[in-house]
Amino acid sequence: MKKTVTLVIVLISVLSYAQQDAQFTNYMYNTLSFNPAYAGSRGTTSIYLSQRSQWVGLDGAPTTNVLSYHSPLGSSNLGIGVSFLNDAIGPVEENLVSLDMSYTIQTSYDYKLAFGLRASAHMLNVDFTQLNIFNPGDVLAQNNINNRISPNLGFGVFWYSDKSYLGFSIPNLLETKHINKGLNSSVSAVSKERLHYHLTAGYIFDLSQDVLFKPAVLTKIVSGSPLQVDVSANFQLYKQFTLGASYRMDAAVSFLAGFQLNRNWLLGYAYDFDTNNLSTYNSGSHEVFLRYEVFRTDKVKSPRFF
Repeated sequence: MKKTVTLVIVLISVLSYAQQDAQFTNYMYNTLSFNPAYAGSRGTTSIYLSQRSQWVGLDGAPTTNVLSYHSPLGSSNLGIGVSFLNDAIGPVEENLVSLDMSYTIQTSYDYKLAFGLRASAHMLNVDFTQLNIFNPGDVLAQNNINNRISPNLGFGVFWYSDKSYLGFSIPNLLETKHINKGLNSSVSAVSKERLHYHLTAGYIFDLSQDVLFKPAVLTKIVSGSPLQVDVSANFQLYKQFTLGASYRMDAAVSFLAGFQLNRNWLLGYAYDFDTNNLSTYNSGSHEVFLRYEVFRTDKVKSPRFF
């Protein structure tokens, strides 16, 4: 019963206030998901695959799957990216396809500034038959939402060097409303995708030849929702192992680990433990990712967390 009540509260938040963007603990590796200016910034072809299971043990809890690709365009200042995302919570499922383009200028010897644009298509599905409907006459639950497609545009900037970065982005500039017609032909709003503002920053400290330390922060601002701040600290050891922790304000504490399998493959994992009332109803969240990169020279590039 408690699990059902909790899920209903979550669904009310999703359907009434906003179609929230997907959440990631390993955001420092998955910047392309929320900032199109990141496309091509690593200077090589990069393929990223991620799976997140949130609030394990809670029926209908969120699951998120991501597949992305980005690369610079030859020796030009342009970068391209494409992402596929599947995000589901209870009866709500969203599929997203994004195409990104970036343009980078050299602002100093060490720093570059990239501007990015995004074109995306969202496909929304809501299956009300998965819910226990207490009021059969509720017009919101009369008809499912099937493959409701809505286009969108996004924007981002990314200022970076080999040691630090600062980024700002709005992945979806259009506040799309998804509607549902009941049996009486009345129209009611089911969900609305509000503007999400992302601000991220990080810096790499050389503690020794074999130990790097990088604190990072991701701040998300959404109208009608509490401010979300993620603060993380990662250590890279001997260019092969990564260990760290993060704190999501009023939400969770996370532990992160990564292993450089070889010069091309990076495997990472994160575990979240909720610090709010949701911890009573679940056993935490798991996130795993795999990144593959193609290097054009035999020399391994300087280790980067971003």
